[in-house]
Amino acid sequence: MSNFIVFACMAGTAIISLVSVNKYITEGIQHAIGENRAIKIASLITYSIPFSITADLTADTGGGQGLAIGVLNLAIVIPQAMFQGMKTKDLISWNTLIGGLAMHGRGVDALNLFIRMKNAGQKPDGITFLGILCACTHMGPVEDGLAYFQSMVHDNSIVPQIEHYGCMVDLLPRAGRLEQAMDFVSKMPMEPDVVIGAGLLGACRTHKNVELAEVALQRLIELEPKNPANYGKMWPG
Repeated sequence: MSNFIVFACMAGTAIISLVSVNKYITEGIQHAIGENRAIKIASLITYSIPFSITADLTADTGGGQGLAIGVLNLAIVIPQAMFQGMKTKDLISWNTLIGGLAMHGRGVDALNLFIRMKNAGQKPDGITFLGILCACTHMGPVEDGLAYFQSMVHDNSIVPQIEHYGCMVDLLPRAGRLEQAMDFVSKMPMEPDVVIGAGLLGACRTHKNVELAEVALQRLIELEPKNPANYGKMWPG
């Protein structure tokens, strides 16, 4: 079966589903599921996952980047439509779509939705900012990421968790700011985990910074001393 036929079938199914969902919303979805946030969020996530998986499979099996992008677009169209159809948008609904957009590489849309969220009077929480920092990581605006991190702490009185620090440690090296990333880790109020340690080492390898790589490797070994693979991670090959 050709890629075009596969995509056409998927697109048709998505459109039918979208029309059905919108019709259901207009005819009384609020009455059917009320304010049950779990059902709403599960619906948003459920519609996106199959398309995401299909996009990965399409790219891996030679379907082409254009086709994969088209499938990924479908992965977010239906959740967005369902979100727009919600009469009441609670914090979980906002967070889910912001995180979903960020996860699918739609960083600009995620940040724009965050602005809409604030304009609607919804106060963000730590999960909101995790999605925002994730969006910045995919987009690469380091200064924006730092500004959002500071806003989370100072403007919203949210205590950063290790996942927030992980996003920053991922973001900073992308701009070549390895020293700042290392300093960021050293000032964390909790011990860095293996993911952060491996991420730092990988960034040092990418930028071929031997001195910082040695420091990152030592920290990684301290975090996971019984993993012999860590000793072979200094340089590839």
